[in-house]
Amino acid sequence: MKRLAILGSTGSIGQSTLSIVEQFPERYAVASLAAGRNLEEAFAQVARWRPRLISMATEELAGQLAARLREAGISGVEVAHGTAGTVAIATLPEADFVVSAIVGVAGLEATHAAIVAGKPVGLANKECMVAAGEILTRAARERNVPILPIDSEHNAVHQCLRVGAHAEVKAIWLTASGGPFRQTPLEQFASITPEQALKHPTWVMGRRITIDSATMLNKGLEVIEACRLFDVGPEKVRVTVHPQSTVHSLVEYVDGSILAQISVTDMRLPILYALAYPERPASSLTFDLAKLRHLDFEEPDFERFPCLRLAFEAAAKGGAHCIALNAADEVAVEAFLDRKIPFLGIPRTIEQVLAATPESHPGTIAEVLAADGEARERARSSIRP
Repeated sequence: MKRLAILGSTGSIGQSTLSIVEQFPERYAVASLAAGRNLEEAFAQVARWRPRLISMATEELAGQLAARLREAGISGVEVAHGTAGTVAIATLPEADFVVSAIVGVAGLEATHAAIVAGKPVGLANKECMVAAGEILTRAARERNVPILPIDSEHNAVHQCLRVGAHAEVKAIWLTASGGPFRQTPLEQFASITPEQALKHPTWVMGRRITIDSATMLNKGLEVIEACRLFDVGPEKVRVTVHPQSTVHSLVEYVDGSILAQISVTDMRLPILYALAYPERPASSLTFDLAKLRHLDFEEPDFERFPCLRLAFEAAAKGGAHCIALNAADEVAVEAFLDRKIPFLGIPRTIEQVLAATPESHPGTIAEVLAADGEARERARSSIRP
């Protein structure tokens, strides 16, 4: 029985993870949950799973949840809050495996604490690896702790890498749908609205990641994540636009072989893979081979998607530039959704912040968070009228 700590339990990845627990009760149980701000869902999850510990975003929400649990006669569940609470969730002695699915850098300290505590991590949070991947992977190597990717593209790469040695890898290919603007004339980009950008052709996702897919910054973050997870330079990571989103990623070997991972577009599959690794439990997540009748692959257009170019440049420099890329994008996307800047203002803001960022390689999580804060302030300053 593997007992799980789930960071971001009320989000889509967290809920999909709990559906896996539901499907495989003989394999998995819930030890602890970090539920953020969703009080209703947090209460429902405690009532269903009875974790040892649950954490809410604020002290006020934690108090409200504790009161509701008392009223419902639910005992034996400790309620924590804030960053300290999330770290407690990730390091709970009873937890055997940590699913890191809190959006942004908010889950960084807890993810690092889990690794330092010697717990295997299923990583669904690319921002943690982008901002502090050098620190996280070093800590994992020192403690011989696996970081198993849940993000569908990196999970696919992980599967393809199982058949060859690291030295035999020629290139890692990450697939991208191309988003809603793959064929939009460039002259129309200046007038793109938030409503248009939020209409992803393949996936149903959160607001920021959907906008990042429209700019292809999301794929740029995945390039950096791939460099850290698989210990390769950015020159070995390629991006190909694959509108069908059927092939999740490919690995090219030095002998000319290219291996692809193909499956349904359902996040439960990569979650199950990470939870069960190195096993492959039987599941109902089958794929219709008829969908392979037509597959397109094309080179990404860096003029159309300047955010992808900026990500490759940040990946080559590493350290503070990767932190600044992610932080500036988060601020810029929020400003775009609030109609404070146009769609093209997103790459413009990121480029300005990267140009003002000095080269450095933070060595601690505190230094990473400080660099993140500085980059956010630079982004806000560039957006202010």
